[in-house]
Amino acid sequence: MTPPAAPGPAVAEVPGLGGGDVAERYGRALMGTYGVPQRVLVRGEGAWVWDAQGRRYLDLLAGIAVNALGHAHPVLTAAVTAQLATLGHVSNFFATGPQVALAERLLELLGAPDGSRVFLCSSGTEANEGAFKMARRTGRPTVLALEGGFHGRTMGALAMTAKQAIREPFEPLPGGVVHLPFGDADALAAALAGDAGAAVAALVVEPVQGEAGVRPLPPGYLATARELTAAAGALLVVDEVQTGVGRTGRWFAGARPDGRVDADVVTLAKGLGGGLPVGAVVGLGEGPGALLGAGQHGTTFGGNPVCAAAALAVLHVLERDGLVGRAASMGARWRADLAGVDDPTGLLAGVRGEGLLLALGLARPEAPAVARAALEAGFVVNAVAPDAVRLAPPLVLTDEQADSFTAALPGVLAAAAREGTS
Repeated sequence: MTPPAAPGPAVAEVPGLGGGDVAERYGRALMGTYGVPQRVLVRGEGAWVWDAQGRRYLDLLAGIAVNALGHAHPVLTAAVTAQLATLGHVSNFFATGPQVALAERLLELLGAPDGSRVFLCSSGTEANEGAFKMARRTGRPTVLALEGGFHGRTMGALAMTAKQAIREPFEPLPGGVVHLPFGDADALAAALAGDAGAAVAALVVEPVQGEAGVRPLPPGYLATARELTAAAGALLVVDEVQTGVGRTGRWFAGARPDGRVDADVVTLAKGLGGGLPVGAVVGLGEGPGALLGAGQHGTTFGGNPVCAAAALAVLHVLERDGLVGRAASMGARWRADLAGVDDPTGLLAGVRGEGLLLALGLARPEAPAVARAALEAGFVVNAVAPDAVRLAPPLVLTDEQADSFTAALPGVLAAAAREGTS
């Protein structure tokens, strides 16, 4: 028997990890794409994280809806450790058990029809690039997307993203994308009618627009979109990168009551890996453009057995512990509690969202000040829009933890209001 390999160096022994002011080193070593870091975080457990000064924060952002099981979940940690100790990476010239099992599990959860297939990748923008390629495969020139939508920052995904401020520096982007008014079924019908509709390859929608301030599609819009795209022979692509995997209290936010997502393509990422980089493009059925063939797409790390094992562990725990249903019930209660807080500042205008993807709507564009005040009070939140603060906590968040933020919210709003008048 071959003796086990000697253990690697402890973290403290790895060159370059320690010493000096990390925030200052960050500014000298990394590109400034994300601005100045708010804190240097050093560890996490459940819904808690700690900074380099030892201060604890309740993480109500979960890495932007990524850490579905929170930090250092024992099942996820064990799955990743065991897989990495067995087989870490092999490239897609070979298959692995976790890769195949993950694809099978996603098809099962989606209620996918026969002929459906999965392409595994590493991120949401990569998943949406795959969907863009599927649209191109139809041979039709036009892709429809919605104003306020966010589908990623690589060139194809950015072309589908409506936010002009992040598009403009990189234009010209891939052409043929038309942005329609958000939630306007009449505008959608017009775009898919007649000769114009015959040129449409796909409609790409998010069930809830996370980056637009957590904005759910109007009731019935997605069903109408399915009818109209089917009649026009166009693909319906449902972007579940932020909303999928239990985040909104259903496995998929765009699912019908029977749990099936009635679409041609579904994209996933974020919460699927629980903190590891996992994305997926699911082609539902065998219609034109709904699948990619040999040599038409690729990724070095997609389907990596370690990341696939992580995703399988996330899906297992969500199902075992009933966390999807809990996200629905807890989110509804928390949303009502937050909306009912006593706010003498008049800053809180309402609370919207689904499950544990919520936003505090503000009466004034002071979301950055609210996020700063929340951080000072020990809570990690996100100023997702000038007048909206996003809450996307781990799905393991407890009632007591949620209630602690509700109790602190009046003080947070008051501190933000003082900053706005100073």
